[in-house]
Amino acid sequence: MTGIGEVVPQRSATNDAAADVLRSHVRDIPDWPQPGVVFKDITPLLSSPTAFGVVIGAIADIARERGATTIAGIEARGFLLAAPVADRIGAALVPIRKKGKLPGPIRSATYDLEYGSATIEIHADAVPAGERVLLVDDVLATGGTAAAAHGLLVECGAEVVALTVLMELSFLPGRSRLGTLDIVPLLAI
Repeated sequence: MTGIGEVVPQRSATNDAAADVLRSHVRDIPDWPQPGVVFKDITPLLSSPTAFGVVIGAIADIARERGATTIAGIEARGFLLAAPVADRIGAALVPIRKKGKLPGPIRSATYDLEYGSATIEIHADAVPAGERVLLVDDVLATGGTAAAAHGLLVECGAEVVALTVLMELSFLPGRSRLGTLDIVPLLAI
């Protein structure tokens, strides 16, 4: 697909506004990082304070609705979304990083990609048992990264209340890799 698609039925005017913002502030980059892939570039969203604020507000509303006490962002674009949401609702922030980026005791998860494998890590003590965590990333595609991040949070003893993404590429199998985890995209393509 080369353009932003249709909206998943939304529950609020805030989410509808966020979907509209995403349609107009995400651009497609064909054949990047490899031929056949259409990369969803959020740079135009990040360069508009008003548009970015609408999206952060929608994610913050989702976090509040689910009683999140911690926001976990997946490297790298998930960080850009998770940090302002955590600040806005007064929640803790937990980074989920690529392998080798965190000092001290860590938990790690390796998962398969279409063209190899990758590993993500979290500090072993990043999330106290019982924390209600909203997991945040930019795109849900094949689901490997999100499933690995979810697994790491559960290993820490967290209750993952939902995965929120800007966009879900619904033509890919990401949702099927996440079991019963509540997935809340602002826009489904």
